[in-house]
Amino acid sequence: MGWIPCSGNSGTKKKIVKMEVQDSVAPQIKPTQGKLKRSSSTNSKDKSKNGSTQHIASQTFSFRELASATRNFKAECLLGEGGFGRVYKGHMESINQVVAIKQLDRNGLQGNREFLVEVLMLSLLHHPNLVNLLGYCADGDQRLLVYEFMSLGSLEDHLHDISPGKKRLDWNTRMKIAAGAAKGLEYLHDKANPPVIYRDLKCSNILLGEEYHPKLSDFGLAKLGPVGENTHVSTRVMGTYGYCAPEYAMTGQLTLKSDVYSFGVVLLEIITGRKAIDYSKSAAEQNLVAWARPLFKDRKKFSQMADPMLQGQYPSRGLYQALAVAAMCVQEQANMRPVIADVVTALSYLASQRYNHNTQTVQNSHRAPRTPPRTRRGQ
Repeated sequence: MGWIPCSGNSGTKKKIVKMEVQDSVAPQIKPTQGKLKRSSSTNSKDKSKNGSTQHIASQTFSFRELASATRNFKAECLLGEGGFGRVYKGHMESINQVVAIKQLDRNGLQGNREFLVEVLMLSLLHHPNLVNLLGYCADGDQRLLVYEFMSLGSLEDHLHDISPGKKRLDWNTRMKIAAGAAKGLEYLHDKANPPVIYRDLKCSNILLGEEYHPKLSDFGLAKLGPVGENTHVSTRVMGTYGYCAPEYAMTGQLTLKSDVYSFGVVLLEIITGRKAIDYSKSAAEQNLVAWARPLFKDRKKFSQMADPMLQGQYPSRGLYQALAVAAMCVQEQANMRPVIADVVTALSYLASQRYNHNTQTVQNSHRAPRTPPRTRRGQ
């Protein structure tokens, strides 16, 4: 959930502003399904000096209600901690639902602007592979976000530093998670209008629900992508070290292909079980992409890249194909990377090929879903 600048300083603490987003900060995103319920706490007649103001459409909760749901934010309700602040498990009586409540660290790096972006994005964007934002709290200087509770935690919890006795992810589950995460990213790139660049794709931001259904979370760093003849958006370099595309880290020029690179790193983690950056390893193996690139060139070494936790229980052909997708996504040249729609097509096929480790055979559980024609962006 946390993030650090890829380079440079993240800036100073920001002032708390009203719960509204001006067009100059975040241009309007068109809702993608259904009508949005406006919060009763906003005044539709409000106008900014520069024109109309885009109000955030999402349910509001009082701080007292959220404190009650988490038993005053007791330690036993704590799920985790990141750059934004702490995340607690709670039960909201008003909606009779178990939820995850993320509380902004008022002294942290991630400021009010990121909070506003997250609420705006998740209020207007809806997809089975994006986490559901149920509402927010903006009482005084308190800033909290209320999400659906994802019972299996994050992908990171199942790949790295696994506690003894915890179930390891098998090959079929890994491909299912990879395909689902790619579909969430595809929705942001190809269905959102204008397109959305996620900018912080990593294992800790992929949450898992029942039956390991993946959903992307943490949209505080998301940016609206280029439109018209523009090829990129220029912004300060933010994200998590090890996942940032090289051209973005060096120039601050952000494109949809920057997300594709980050996805390639995540896919490598899923396949290899290694961390994007691991300082406990030798210098040559600390950076996952740098370690993997020489191995991509020799198919005989592909088996060395499979997570030892798989204990050899994976389809050789599936491993080769998954590594080929990852290799294309982490190409140094952005224009050599595939669009995410093509990644979805490849991974949906791999996810449909069910591997039986007992018989070491692969069966097509169902026809791989066809990917309809799309407008491809971010070349």
